[in-house]
Amino acid sequence: MITSQQASGEQLPKPKLTFRLMHAGEIALGPGKAELLAAIEKTGSISAAGKSMQMSYRRAWMLVDVMNRCFKQPLVHTAKGGKDGGGATLTPFGKQVLDSYQQTQAALNHTVQAYLPLFAGMLREETPPLANADCDTNN
Repeated sequence: MITSQQASGEQLPKPKLTFRLMHAGEIALGPGKAELLAAIEKTGSISAAGKSMQMSYRRAWMLVDVMNRCFKQPLVHTAKGGKDGGGATLTPFGKQVLDSYQQTQAALNHTVQAYLPLFAGMLREETPPLANADCDTNN
């Protein structure tokens, strides 16, 4: 679906699409949790993964706990510290869930591209400043 705006070289808007998988009123998996899983897989540590995302260990652990409780099987396996140190790894199921999330996110991003031409030419070149900074913007 190519519009006259596209033919003239006009820039299409840039979407920001996020997918969250809800379960029992909690976010079982979303972009932040997926990023945390990928960081755990890369670093082998919840603490290091959290630090790489400017997140406290407690916050990272709480997110892992929510994911492990929401899914039928744990996504992250942890080993207590000690002589050999602790660590964390994605379980095979966790890798499957992360891969499924990434595939879904990619498919959604691909699909939305087909609809962006509907918005071509509708956005201003520059966003004007607020007319009245004292007004209530929580409507």
